[in-house]
Amino acid sequence: MSYSTQINKHGGLNHLLTIEGIPRDYLIRVLDRANRFLSLGDNIALKNYPVLKGRCVFNIFFENSTRTSSTFEIAARRLSADVMKLNILGSSSSKGESLLDTVDNLVAMQADMFIVRHSCSGAVHLIANHVNRVSPNIQVLNAGDGCHSHPTQALLDMYTIRFFKKNFRNLRVAIIGDISHSRVARSDIWALSILGVPEIRVISPKTLLPMDIEQMGVTVFSDLNKGLKDVDVVIVLRLQNERISSPVLPSAKEYFKFYGLTEDAMKNCDENVIILHPGPMNRGVEIDSKVADSASSVILKQVTFGIAIRMAVMDLLHQERLERDNG
Repeated sequence: MSYSTQINKHGGLNHLLTIEGIPRDYLIRVLDRANRFLSLGDNIALKNYPVLKGRCVFNIFFENSTRTSSTFEIAARRLSADVMKLNILGSSSSKGESLLDTVDNLVAMQADMFIVRHSCSGAVHLIANHVNRVSPNIQVLNAGDGCHSHPTQALLDMYTIRFFKKNFRNLRVAIIGDISHSRVARSDIWALSILGVPEIRVISPKTLLPMDIEQMGVTVFSDLNKGLKDVDVVIVLRLQNERISSPVLPSAKEYFKFYGLTEDAMKNCDENVIILHPGPMNRGVEIDSKVADSASSVILKQVTFGIAIRMAVMDLLHQERLERDNG
């Protein structure tokens, strides 16, 4: 894809659509900016920060979500934005209105920022390209599109890793699960690569691997224990229910037997390993409860960090817009 839709001529962002193609310095800038908002989280008097005061943020979720939708809404409100939630089930799109006609109607409502989740890969890019033509002041954030990309999830994962491991040098990171259908896996791999993680592993049944995965610079393992040997970070992916008992996977029990993250499997990891999961978790399918609730798990911290990261992204995009308008 072309990155001209996302990145402006000065190297800043018009939109946040994908991690791919973003310079390392900019990713670090987002992580550093999130520190500022994370420190505000414990100070009630400073929870509302007037960065987006008077701006209207539209949460447009064409696909169900709890964590992403809620944390984006909390983040926008803490930046003092007016937040509008589009109820897709009751909207005109459920009655046959085209995607871009829906967008045009939202543009007419004087929106400043669209946060979009869609089940089709590329749908958010389509919206951003359209918005560039009809209303270039609106900024688009990808909250997950099909199997393609989930940039803010990757950013909060990178923040979590840096928070606990301090930097990205000399890390071994393993991603376990359905790589083929995971937008989180793709975005995490790109982010880890850009940030200089020297060893990225993917652990998965061959039926759940994309054909070209090695081209992303990862090492592939089909054996869980070998793949976890001495790793510092484990990212466990949710196994989608539709994959269970499908031709690519016999059963949830069979998957857990060979790829479930258990206490025994954890013995292969570095003793200071941290465990991440984008949620929602399927306990007893991709992860054992004892592991999910262990001292190594930083899964709930990811949710907290997600608010700070999404505040940082919206703040930076807003600053980019102000600089463009004033330049």
